[in-house]
Amino acid sequence: MTIISTRIAKIEDLKILLEFEQGVIEAERPLDSFLGEGNLTYYNILELISNDNIHFIVAVLNNELVGSGYLRIENSAHYHKNPKHGYIGFIFVKPSFRGNRISNLVLDTLKNWAKEKSLKELRLDVYSNNSGALKSYERFGFTKSLVNMRIDI
Repeated sequence: MTIISTRIAKIEDLKILLEFEQGVIEAERPLDSFLGEGNLTYYNILELISNDNIHFIVAVLNNELVGSGYLRIENSAHYHKNPKHGYIGFIFVKPSFRGNRISNLVLDTLKNWAKEKSLKELRLDVYSNNSGALKSYERFGFTKSLVNMRIDI
């Protein structure tokens, strides 16, 4: 039986994490006409690895990185009931490993860390037309709360 595990991301993972980032961007380009052309970057991966308020993990199978995700502790708006929340980002699973609930393993690991930090709420952003991700997050227990809208002028 093959076991997928998680561990904290390390600087030695940088090359593969940069590839994962491009995988996220490639997956999101068809979903967002507002994304710029050419090479893009979303994340400061070195900060994700080194910041004490960020828990950045990778999913590993037989010493191969197959997924990633982070949770960043953020201050909530003064009118929210929880003064802090965990923001989840960079959820990525290599295409050849999708369908194995790796994103659930990553989310569970991040959720457990958030509980250790006494957080009571998790948030994330997902494109409204990314049906696969929406289903996965809803299956995990997330609910939609706010719609962000845009227009070209």
